[in-house]
Amino acid sequence: MSACGCDGGGLRPLDEALEELLERVPAPPTVEWLSLDEAHGRVLGTAICAPADVPAWDNSAMDGYALRASDLPIEGGWLPIGGRLIAGDAARQPLAEGCVVRIFTGAALPPGADTVVPQEQCRSEGSGVVLPPLRRGQHVRRRGEEMRAGMPLLEAGQVLRAPEIGLLASLGLGRVPVYRRLRVALISSGNELREPGEPLAPGQIYNANRYCLSAILRGLGLQVQVYPSLPDDLGASRDALSLAAEQCDVLLSSGGVSVGEEDHLKQAISQLGELHLWRLAIQPGKPLAFGSVQGKPWLGLPGNPAAALVTALVVARPFLLCAQGCQAVQAKALQLPAAFRWDKANNRRQYLRARIEDGNVVLHPQQGSAMLLPACWAEGLAVVEQGRTLGVGESVAYLPFSQLLAP
Repeated sequence: MSACGCDGGGLRPLDEALEELLERVPAPPTVEWLSLDEAHGRVLGTAICAPADVPAWDNSAMDGYALRASDLPIEGGWLPIGGRLIAGDAARQPLAEGCVVRIFTGAALPPGADTVVPQEQCRSEGSGVVLPPLRRGQHVRRRGEEMRAGMPLLEAGQVLRAPEIGLLASLGLGRVPVYRRLRVALISSGNELREPGEPLAPGQIYNANRYCLSAILRGLGLQVQVYPSLPDDLGASRDALSLAAEQCDVLLSSGGVSVGEEDHLKQAISQLGELHLWRLAIQPGKPLAFGSVQGKPWLGLPGNPAAALVTALVVARPFLLCAQGCQAVQAKALQLPAAFRWDKANNRRQYLRARIEDGNVVLHPQQGSAMLLPACWAEGLAVVEQGRTLGVGESVAYLPFSQLLAP
């Protein structure tokens, strides 16, 4: 067991702990090939380069008339219509000298044409059209304007959102290499835990963490394997942890990590692998455990529901996303004015359940580490740094749940 300065009462800065955690992230899972319909939300396993120029040919950005700019007088004038092109047509014949071609958005320009005039700026007259003065090259999408063949487009580790899926489809790529979903074992610890729907005896509570954490993990695109709650029995704990390590890539547990607490979870992990107990300089969520079980990484979160939620979002999330192969794993905070006062500096960084009202960060009046109702009211976390006070109107960091709950 590693003391990490904890035995002396020291609190470990979160950024320092995260840096060490991320240095211990295992290699990402193997790569599998999926259709684009299956790949949304998955993590790209290899870099993608442009297979060809896009657009593949000069084409019209407007419905209108394509022409050779030098065929039109500077002041504009009348030119005969020598053809018609719609999207999907192949422009096989060069543009006849002194003529225009009726053209529609996306259609390839005929050889010789270099300019398009929108139809609303033109007037039909007999067998031709009257055109205004123009600028050579206007309203033309040039070949390779968006990308050139061989150009790097997407990097390994990017999450494939709708825009990336659309881009891959536009390149004609029907299948894409992605990392296999990370398999995360989710384990709760404690004899007092019961499942929703079961009757409670005195001293028992419902296992909120199992469902809250499972929802977070699945929202991050991870594969979750939920195991029965660990009883306060060393042999049963050891057997369950050993099985989870055989079946999954990473183990995540809640409860049983408070400093000085006697429990079989920590003893079982020590016997099966490696155990580090840290006290983080954050609130809620001071107790955190990290180690390995039979070579598989293990993260032990606090048992209090709000503390488990916060540490899952600010500690476990970046570690698990990195293990999934993601590049960008840290949420980016917004800087917004505070609608509250924070008069007493704390020796821990505060993660406060908050939301934005009229452009200002507002706190829920209840911030207890066992309470989930304030998190339901909230839309994010206000972050008050260690040792800082705040006055109304001062800038405070704000982490939206829309970022924290997504990969």
